[in-house]
Amino acid sequence: MAKARRIYTCQSCGAQANRWQGQCVDCGEWNTLVEEAPATVFSQKHDLSGGGQPILIETLSGSESMPARMATGIAEFDTAVGGGLVAGSASLIGGDPGIGKSTLLLQVAARLALAGKRVAYVSGEEAAGQVRLRAQRLGFADAPVTLASATSVRDILTTFAAGSPLDLLVIDSIQTMHSDLIEGAPGTVSQVRASAQELIRFAKERGTALVLVGHVTKDGSLAGPRVLEHMVDTVLAFEGERSHQYRILRSVKNRFGGTDEIGVFAMAAEGLTEVSNPSALFLTDRHGDVPPGTAVFPAMEGTRPVLVEIQALTLRLSSGATPRRAVVGWDSGRLAMILAVLEARCGLSLSAAEVYLNVAGGYRLADPAADLAVAGAIVSAFAERPLPADAVLFGEIALSGDLRPVAHAPLRLRESTKLGFGRAIIPASAAPEATIRLETHDRLAGFVDRLLGRG
Repeated sequence: MAKARRIYTCQSCGAQANRWQGQCVDCGEWNTLVEEAPATVFSQKHDLSGGGQPILIETLSGSESMPARMATGIAEFDTAVGGGLVAGSASLIGGDPGIGKSTLLLQVAARLALAGKRVAYVSGEEAAGQVRLRAQRLGFADAPVTLASATSVRDILTTFAAGSPLDLLVIDSIQTMHSDLIEGAPGTVSQVRASAQELIRFAKERGTALVLVGHVTKDGSLAGPRVLEHMVDTVLAFEGERSHQYRILRSVKNRFGGTDEIGVFAMAAEGLTEVSNPSALFLTDRHGDVPPGTAVFPAMEGTRPVLVEIQALTLRLSSGATPRRAVVGWDSGRLAMILAVLEARCGLSLSAAEVYLNVAGGYRLADPAADLAVAGAIVSAFAERPLPADAVLFGEIALSGDLRPVAHAPLRLRESTKLGFGRAIIPASAAPEATIRLETHDRLAGFVDRLLGRG
């Protein structure tokens, strides 16, 4: 009898190897190779001349309408997913442990059930009694949600295949599900992939909106094979610090809407509550004197402008110690670039100063338009001269010191005006017509000279 071939699969990227080794050669992660059963090969020879079923051939012409959406009654959740859940769609939501994923989805399920939808919530991590206790704490004890505690995909699909189709099926979490069609423990790459494939096929055939909860790794990315993110229609990231009150639901992928949309929630005793004005959330009280080192930046999240406060602190060192650069909520590499431009193009001596940068409220920025606001906060802190309290700043900084225009300038200015800001400091090439007072600069050095009162 031929010896069964062993396959070792990386639990981080899904790569396979013929023998165990400490480090995955594809993704570089350590101790992630786990022995799994090899995939079943049904046929080594394929007859391409026939035997299959002909597929339907269509053209690009035709009139197709956008799929109908099912509003959940939670406006921030609906905004993040593009207006509501789509029938037959599969969504994957990930976040750190204890961030509130199960709480949010239980609230969504309860709201839809109270609106007359047929909803099922399946938990593989908690007993039904634990989920029921959470529902009582959230005030949804009377919501007609079908509740189950199970991990077998076959049992789940057999149960819900009977009767009328579900409108929403929540699986918490996909890493706890087990398919008997393939060998392996729950949570392994092969099991996650097979379980998700069966659940998604069921949702597509029955027209059920499927929401899968996914674990995340220590670096914040979704655990399991990357193919899982390609299989689903929507990928949502639930962000925030457990010590902070506020949570952000961010759309990373959406086949039925725009990406980078966000929904903002606040964690309270009665569960997650919506924050209808996120800009007010991330801004501290700016009435009266504004301390040096703070700048307001109008960020764009999809089609939604959000004003956030950027805080900087500089500390001159008298000894020859290596200065620190600490960043929270922004890219440390981009901070190093801006510090280099300020020193090389604007004549500021920052090489011997410690620089600390923070985006208020636990917000995370990836927009290059924040360059000018970051530079303004650093220069303000370094010179101990506050920026105007009614000013917002945005613009990208080039290595030459030039200020480059950014996208969505009118939307950023409109949101700033709505919140009472009367001045905007922006690149000269990006100055649109606006009711807000504009202060424009071609180069970063001109803005720094103006702030420092030089020349």
